[in-house]
Amino acid sequence: MKLFVFLLFCPALFAERHSLKYFITASSGNPNISEFMGVGMVDGVEAGYCDLRNRILEIKQDWAKKIVDKDPRQLQYYTHACFENLPPFFTDTISTVKQDFSQTGGVHFLQRIDGCEWDETTGKVTGLTRFGYDGEDFIELDLKTLTWIALKPEAVNTKRRWERAGLRNTKNFLTVVCPTWLKTVWNTSRSSLQRKVLPSVSLLQKTPSSPISCQATGFYPGRAVMFWRKDGEEIHEDVYLGEILPNNDETFQMSADLSVLSVSPEDWGRYDCVFQLSGGEDIITNLNESVIRTNWKAPVSVTELSV
Repeated sequence: MKLFVFLLFCPALFAERHSLKYFITASSGNPNISEFMGVGMVDGVEAGYCDLRNRILEIKQDWAKKIVDKDPRQLQYYTHACFENLPPFFTDTISTVKQDFSQTGGVHFLQRIDGCEWDETTGKVTGLTRFGYDGEDFIELDLKTLTWIALKPEAVNTKRRWERAGLRNTKNFLTVVCPTWLKTVWNTSRSSLQRKVLPSVSLLQKTPSSPISCQATGFYPGRAVMFWRKDGEEIHEDVYLGEILPNNDETFQMSADLSVLSVSPEDWGRYDCVFQLSGGEDIITNLNESVIRTNWKAPVSVTELSV
C-alpha cells in the first residue's frame, strides 16, 4: 500500500516535527506468514518489532532499550498489545470485513497505522489512525469530529460498529498518551536521531538511451529531497523521482532519473542533480559524461568479428 510506504519512509521534511507511529499488518488465509506483525517507528527509525507467530518482541535501538529499562511498564504494554490484546481484534475485524466484501476465502490483509506527531516549535500535537484492507485505503479516524470516515463503500458497516463502541480510549491514546511517550522518547534519543550522515551521490546509466539516474545512498536521517535543475532552475519534465528507501545499516537511499533523449550532448553541462538533506548543505552533481558510471559496452560488429 503506497500510503503506508510513504508514511513509513518519508517523515515531514525540514521541519521540527517528530513522530511516533505504529504499523500493524494482520493476515488470514496464508499459513506461510505470521498472522500479526507490528513495527514501532520514531521519526522514521524502527524502534521495535513484534511477531505473534514466532513470539518475538525485539527492541531495535539502544535508546529504546534505555527507555524500557527505565520504565518497564512500557515493555509490559507492548507485550500485552502484541501477544494478547490486538491480535483477536484484528482477527475479528478481518472476518467481519470479509463478510462486508462478500468474501469467503482467500488471502487477505488488514493494515493499520496510528500514532501522533508533535511540532517541537509550536507545540501542536496531531494524532492519526488509518486502516487499509488488501492494499487499499479502507477507513480512517477524524479526531476533530470523533467519527470514522469510510474510504470504501464496504467500510460503512465497520464505521457504524466502531462508532457505537465509542472513541474515548482511542482519543486519549492519540492525544495524551502517545504525545507523552513521544516527548519522552525524543528526549532520550535526541542525540542519535539528530545525527546527520551525508550520502554518496553517483550518476548511473544502463545504456546510452537510458535515463540518467542520480542516486544517493547512505544518508541519515531519512528526510531528504532530490531533484534535477537546468540553468539553476528546478525542472519536472522528463524527471522521475524515486521513493526514499531504507538500507540495511539504518541509513537511506533515493534516486531521481532524468531522460536525456531530447537533450543534446553539448547541453548536458546545463543540468545538475541536487540532493538536500534536512539541515545540511546541498550536494550538487553536474551532468558530465565523464562521471557517469555504466556497465554498458558497445556491441561488437560483424566486421570486427571477421577480421
